[in-house]
Parts: sequence; C-alpha cells; structure tokens
Amino acid sequence: MEIAINAVLTAVGLAMLCFGGNWLVNGGVIISKKLRISNLLIGMTVVAYGTSTPELAASIAAAGDHGEIILGNIIGSNIANIGMVIGVAAIIVPLVISKKTLRKEIPIMLGVSLLLIALSTDGELSQYDGLFLIGGLIAFTVFTFKDAKKQREENNEKYEDADNGKKNVYLKATGLIVLGVTLLGAGAYLTVENAVVLAKEFGLSEKIIGLSVIAIGTSLPELITSVIAIRKGHTDIGVGNIIGSNIYNILMIMGVGAALGSIMVSADVFIDYAIMIAFSVSLIVTWKIGLISRPMGLILAIAYVAYLVSAFLI
Repeated sequence: MEIAINAVLTAVGLAMLCFGGNWLVNGGVIISKKLRISNLLIGMTVVAYGTSTPELAASIAAAGDHGEIILGNIIGSNIANIGMVIGVAAIIVPLVISKKTLRKEIPIMLGVSLLLIALSTDGELSQYDGLFLIGGLIAFTVFTFKDAKKQREENNEKYEDADNGKKNVYLKATGLIVLGVTLLGAGAYLTVENAVVLAKEFGLSEKIIGLSVIAIGTSLPELITSVIAIRKGHTDIGVGNIIGSNIYNILMIMGVGAALGSIMVSADVFIDYAIMIAFSVSLIVTWKIGLISRPMGLILAIAYVAYLVSAFLI
C-alpha cells in the first residue's frame, strides 16, 4: 500500500513539473522580448536557474553526510541533460541551433566541466574548492550580464516601438516565472523523494541513487521545460536551458555543496567524469553544422540508456 502511495505521489510530481515548465517558458519568452535579448540568453539564465532549483535543494539537503549523492547528482544530471533531455527533444523535433550563439556557450560548459575534474584530482572537493567554484559562478554571471546588455543595445532600434505602453508585462512575466519555478521545485521534490523510497525498496546504493534516480528526477524540470519550449518553437530556450543548467550544476550547486562540507572523490568517479565530458563534446557537432538531427538525438538517448544500464551492472 505504501509503495502504491509513493507511485501516485511520483505521478503528481510529474504533473506539477509539466505545468511548471509551461509557465516558466511562457514567462521567459515574455521577459526576453521585453528586455530585447535573445531566447538563448534567457534559456541560459532565468530558465536555467529555475530548472536547476531541484538539484540545488537536493545538494543542500545531502551536504556533509551524503557527499556521494551530491557528486552523483551533479554528474548524473549533466549527463542526463544531454543524453536524455537533448536526445529526447531532438527525436521529437530536430533542433536547429544558431552557430553564432553557441560559439561561446559550449566551450564555457566544457571548460567548467574540466575545471571540476582538475579540482578533483587530489581526491577531494574541499570547502576552498567550493568557494572557488562559487567565484566562477559570479564571474559567469557578470559575463552573462554584459552579454545581455550588449544585446539590448544592439536591438534598441529594432524594438523601438515594441513596448506599446503595457506596464503590467513585467508583473505578468514575473508571476509566470515564480509560479513555474515553485511548481518545478515542488514537483521535483515529490518526484525525487518518492522515487528514492521506491529505489531503496529495490536495494540500490547511494551512488546509484544519485547517478540515476535523483539525477533523472532533478533533470525532469529541464526535460519538461526544454520539450515545451521546443514544441512552442523556442529552440534556443530549450538548448540554452541545458547548457546553462550544466554550467550552474557545477559552479553553483557543486560549489555550494562543497562549501558546506568537503566531498570525497573516489577513483571510479573519474570514469563518470569521462562519460560526462564525452556527452558534452558530442554537442560540438551541433556547433559545426548548427543542427541536432533526429538520428543524433536517438544516438544520444541510446547512449544514455546504455550508461544507466552499465551503472547498475558494474
């Protein structure tokens, strides 16, 4: 009976994720038009921050005593974001990506991933390492703010008459974003908490729970939000959400988790690091041709399923 209740609550959480993702995308689109900046930038900031909320909450809750869950959550989420989220989204609709807009973002994502690996070589992510990652988050935020300011200045003439005197636009957009993030957070909490209970019933370890159940559960907001954005024709928001989330997962979530309590890094984690880098590098193909096709989406999804199966078996 208890397992049935957990399954029902998991389904309720998934429904909340769907509604939350829809409202977050709608609010983000309104903000991007009002501020005269690209959908990609909104996807990498407002939407990415919002969909990264569950990972942050899970990492803070696990800080100190459950470092393996934090590390597994971050690595697993970054792999899931590309393999599961982008893979599934591309299978639904081939993703046409602007080469110009991805020229800087993909290298930044790869750079912070390599930084995480470099900080882990001594077998520990110390509190100082955590503070260093948070410093990187601040630098990335400043960079993003300057980019947004530059885009706004370039688009001033184009959107000169776009205001139309609507003073309540910001209020509406903010309301949608707040509602969306709230539902995403609550939905992810319900989904993850009850999925973990179900996973423990099957005797899964903390590392496997972090890499699979929690990673997939906390990546559901990215999946739902990206698919909704892409279905609405806002491909840049969907892809920007994934790139931004992967960057924030390392700089913000891993940074906060390590700053609250050192995280030990075992030797076998570097295999998962290598897989995370391999999935990230696969996006360089899109950087060159400007398209994530259905076949590529299928390859990413199959590779992700293979990764999960190997994680359970090894």
